[in-house]
Amino acid sequence: MGEVLLARWQFGITSTYHFLFVPLTLGLSILLAVMETMYVRTGNELYKKMAQFWGKLFLINFALGVVTGLVQEFQFGMNWSEYSRFMGDIFGAPLALEALSAFYLESTFIGLWVFGWERLSKTLHAAAIWIVAFASNLSALWILVANSFMQNPVGYAIRNGRAEMTDFGAVLANPYVWNQFPHVLLSGLATAGVFIMAISAYHLLRHSNPDFFRPSFKLGLTCALIASLAVAGAGHRQAQFLAQAQPMKLAAMEALWETADPAPLALYASIDEEKQANSVELGVPYALSLMVYNSPAGEVKGLKAVQADYAARFGPGNYIPDVTPVFWSFRIMVAAGLWLIAVTLAGAYWLRQGRPDGSRWILQAAVWSLPVPYIANSAGWFVTEAGRQPWIVYGLQQVEQAVSPVVSAAAIWTSLLGFTLLYGGLAVVGLYLMVRIARQGPAEKPELEVTSSKGVALWN
Repeated sequence: MGEVLLARWQFGITSTYHFLFVPLTLGLSILLAVMETMYVRTGNELYKKMAQFWGKLFLINFALGVVTGLVQEFQFGMNWSEYSRFMGDIFGAPLALEALSAFYLESTFIGLWVFGWERLSKTLHAAAIWIVAFASNLSALWILVANSFMQNPVGYAIRNGRAEMTDFGAVLANPYVWNQFPHVLLSGLATAGVFIMAISAYHLLRHSNPDFFRPSFKLGLTCALIASLAVAGAGHRQAQFLAQAQPMKLAAMEALWETADPAPLALYASIDEEKQANSVELGVPYALSLMVYNSPAGEVKGLKAVQADYAARFGPGNYIPDVTPVFWSFRIMVAAGLWLIAVTLAGAYWLRQGRPDGSRWILQAAVWSLPVPYIANSAGWFVTEAGRQPWIVYGLQQVEQAVSPVVSAAAIWTSLLGFTLLYGGLAVVGLYLMVRIARQGPAEKPELEVTSSKGVALWN
């Protein structure tokens, strides 16, 4: 493999590792703040106990997220020096603001929260975790501001072969940011809700500490249901924006080779990228036009038409991404989202009805759902980044132009293997600690009088 492919693999692996921890940090920080606020308002020690138990898992996840995220910034200077030279004036600003306005704030107040349980008043302590939640999500916003410029460049000028910022307000107000950020924030809440719901369901199936895990399950289920429905709406809005901002990505997501009006929504396609055609295709007529334009009629450009447009604008070249993995990754993300909506709707129904005959399979489905939001998050980011290829900065710089000219394949192989082994070790340690704490449950475990092997008492 050459330097470009190796550098892409390295950044892809480290980014995937890192992003496994990010959504849970974003969502669980907010839920911890909600738990502690309920403790302050009601004085109920159960909410304090909830915040402390789920807070232990949050801290492990947070630490792993910080460690895996630091490495990525070094790669901009090592493997992607031409990108840094071309984009440094723009990309560096939101990254610097992320460190100054979010990361330091987050790190400071998470320390106050961890060590301030018996030292701060209840109100101040709750304020600390709210600041952590705000700073965590502010950090994500600054990262997305940088990423959104790569997806939809605005507020810049090309001078001396480099992109220079001319309007910071335009970069901050980039419409790509404000279509992408709600999707990421809601995905984090869905991940956190499922995380709490699944672990709580595991304990309820074993009749372990139901007085603690029953309200935790309800909180996680409620959050997961609302966020899963909302993230579908945010994704729909983002797809509508892609039709104008990145028509190639939208066409690749649907394996739509020919321009269509009305355009069908593909459910399945056997894709032949060499012939630029689908040998087998199953779709819903009018549905893609309906999603993009809120109308059954509307033109959606195909891959071939967008390729011709790009060749006229940017010069000769192949501007079509790898369609097959983008197409199927998008469907994996959608299928995962539909699974979460179905499970949480069913759980909410049985919870409201108080019907114990469905409780065990709902709880089992909740446990099985634990990896689902992680799969959806990773698949969604793959679509976002792979669907932009061959561009690293859309319309301005291609991936092949961004790699460092002096870094050898051997050097990248060495760091790639080293980071992969290191991250693998961290993942094993982190997973072990989280599983151990999750299985143990909170420190105190009151006895439960089991009245039915079917779990009749679980919803009462």
